[in-house]
Amino acid sequence: MLSVIVLAYVLPGANYRRHQRVIVGAKGLRRWIVIAYSVLFALNLWCAVVTPVTLVGDAITVSTLVVTGVLGFVVVERRIPAATVVQRRRVLAVGAHPNDLDLACGATLAKLVDAGHEVRGLVMSSGAVGGNAWRRPVEAQHSASFLGLSVLQVHDFPGTLLETVTNELVQAIEEVIEDYQPDVILTHSAHDQHPDHYAVHRATLRAARAHSSILCFESPSATREFDPSVFVDIDGYVDVKVEAVLSHRDPAGKPYMTPGRVRGLAAFRGAQAKNSNAEAFEPVRLLGSAIGDL
Repeated sequence: MLSVIVLAYVLPGANYRRHQRVIVGAKGLRRWIVIAYSVLFALNLWCAVVTPVTLVGDAITVSTLVVTGVLGFVVVERRIPAATVVQRRRVLAVGAHPNDLDLACGATLAKLVDAGHEVRGLVMSSGAVGGNAWRRPVEAQHSASFLGLSVLQVHDFPGTLLETVTNELVQAIEEVIEDYQPDVILTHSAHDQHPDHYAVHRATLRAARAHSSILCFESPSATREFDPSVFVDIDGYVDVKVEAVLSHRDPAGKPYMTPGRVRGLAAFRGAQAKNSNAEAFEPVRLLGSAIGDL
């Protein structure tokens, strides 16, 4: 019975998503829990049918309790601790399309949230071109909630034509900066072949012309000129990023939306940073006192 209860709790996808945001390495731990309790359930069922009362049955029962205790201890040890930060930072991430932030810096955003900082997202188009204008913002909100963003604002400027509404983009970004007063701003790079990404990059730099700390993230459409010098260690957050990207089911068929691509880029940038996994950024300006220990 205990095995059935544990499996019924662990297997549903909604529970798995929640566990990923509170337990380090939730994917691997979930796999071992499913294997262990599936085996124990099969053994208990065999024992109940074949030999209802034996020493073997008692041993299986004791094993179930021991496994439960050990896994319970592991879960407690691997919980992401409540953050205690000396100075809480405010981070604003600005993207062109509903899935851009997750693809480019989803792991970094989740890590910042878990470190106790406040993160907001600003998306400039609903993704109507190449997707469903109603569904994509909803998917983005689900992903933002999963990562822990305090707010995600999605505008409806014309996708693929953002360069035609530059002044409107600047005004929208300026309003958020004025209201939120972020310590750090993340946005697209100038070295990006997607015209919407480049338009948002230029608009953000204009809107944040008096801001001291701006980092440019890497999109799948970044060019060879993208030259990062700031790397964020995302060990323990790659699975979180994959899950956030998979929240966007509308553009799911595109090659850069696959878990393999996400993991591959994380490993590549990690190797550059002499680490296992990383996300990469180009600094426009970077004031050390503004970012603290981010």
